[in-house]
Amino acid sequence: MCLLGFSSGLPFLLVAGTLAFWLKEKGIDLKDITMIASAGMTYAFKFMWAPLLDHWQLPGFRRLGQRRGWLLFSQICVAIGLLAMAVLTPVQLAPFVAVTLLVAFFGATQDIAVDAYRIEIAPVEAQGALVATYALGYRLGLLLAGAVALILADHLPWHVVYLIMAFSMLVPMAVTLVAREPDVIRVRPQGWGEAMREAVVDPFTDFFRRYGWWIAGLTLLFILLFKIPEQATIGGVMSPFYRDMGFTKTQIGAVTKIYGVWIGIAGVFVGGAAVARFGAWRTLGAAMVICGCSNLLYLWLMVHPGNLMVLTLVISCENFTLGVLGPPTVAFLSSLVNRQHTATQYALLSSLVNLPGKVLGFFAGGIATAAGYSGFFVLTVVALIPASLLYAALWRFHRSKEAERLAS
Repeated sequence: MCLLGFSSGLPFLLVAGTLAFWLKEKGIDLKDITMIASAGMTYAFKFMWAPLLDHWQLPGFRRLGQRRGWLLFSQICVAIGLLAMAVLTPVQLAPFVAVTLLVAFFGATQDIAVDAYRIEIAPVEAQGALVATYALGYRLGLLLAGAVALILADHLPWHVVYLIMAFSMLVPMAVTLVAREPDVIRVRPQGWGEAMREAVVDPFTDFFRRYGWWIAGLTLLFILLFKIPEQATIGGVMSPFYRDMGFTKTQIGAVTKIYGVWIGIAGVFVGGAAVARFGAWRTLGAAMVICGCSNLLYLWLMVHPGNLMVLTLVISCENFTLGVLGPPTVAFLSSLVNRQHTATQYALLSSLVNLPGKVLGFFAGGIATAAGYSGFFVLTVVALIPASLLYAALWRFHRSKEAERLAS
């Protein structure tokens, strides 16, 4: 799971934050940068093709099994896409953007397969430990695609950096080949009509059947809102922000991508321990508020531009709280999934978590231009108000469900 996490984390920044640096150096406008670097929004729509990963095996990859076949295929496509980005460069902007979207699409497909694999190889009570281990690998992937890529870019051309990233995908490919396929018996549908019902209709109606329309609706609304502060700052707006604050690429890479990643890893294991001790639901409530409010620390950084100590303190708080939020989020979403529709339901829920923040991040450049960076950061935190009210309304139901699972 650690190495599969690395595989998921590697392409994410290469179509978002890291890509934004490359685009800025080519003189592309901030508004256009945030739109191009929002290719990662593809991750928010992965539920649309997730049924394929539950119900269709790829020709030529069937010997690997349902999960590993899709994993290896998506990893190969990500590597090819990164190679194409290195060859085209932003000089050929239209095809470059098209290939960037391709990398984002197959990166999201890989995430679907990894999440389904994780849920199917262990019970719910073991998901906290698996998530922490996965998050360690994921952040190592971010470390390579973020900090190492930025530092290399101070000494090498960007296209060479992306070539190095492409060849790094060989490691997770080898891991996929030696991994064990989950022991899940899959019943093949009889006919096209039954296949469409099982792949498209059942995964969505099942959730409402199990929880009822009222609880299911409030839960989905809560999922839409509670991670907006985090997701809105992952896209292309932060890279230009750091540069506008007067920091060099090496400083940004060292503090936000190297030091910050390790602080985030510490937060992940604290979050995992909290899930084991207090349960996912209680930990989620505290973590979402603390993590969301940490965005306000960027206002402090704006008062001290170029101050490396202030940047370090801000990144410490932001990355630690972000790390703590990860395990309860994934454990909670995993608890909502029916294993008959693992890939589809988890992809839908995780997409809903990311979608509103991704949309806000898409328009981040325009918002930051109109209202300033300060207005943008304040706006990201406002979503915590309705999310907290929904959490309070859902407290008794999800807390009792969690107690039932632990008792059984």
